[in-house]
Amino acid sequence: MNERAPQGNRPHAAAKPARWAADAVATMREGARVRLDYSAQSLWRVDRMIEQLRNEGVPAAALENVLRGFGAYAGEVIARETGAEWWATGGDHWIRTPDGRLWDPIDEARRCFAGHGSLRLMCRDATGGAQG
Repeated sequence: MNERAPQGNRPHAAAKPARWAADAVATMREGARVRLDYSAQSLWRVDRMIEQLRNEGVPAAALENVLRGFGAYAGEVIARETGAEWWATGGDHWIRTPDGRLWDPIDEARRCFAGHGSLRLMCRDATGGAQG
């Protein structure tokens, strides 16, 4: 299918990630006083926040919901930039960009926490074709 659902009528698979992303935005605004605006540039701040948490020695298990929220936020940025859609199966959520590529921003947030990933770079790669 090449057709996109209008933003107002998003697929059911987007419901949970959109809520997780909104929760991450609210938590960052209220707790860390960091404003996230769903722009690709804002992912630099998210990567830095994840790096800071890693450097503080916070156990990954204690951050599972935080990392899921940051990953969902990155997925929402990609969706807004490219018209990508969320897909879900077996409790996992990923983004499919209009060019057919699949992205797993939630796992990328975990990789970022482990020191092996970057939400900003994943977004750059995913939106590269859309920015033309």
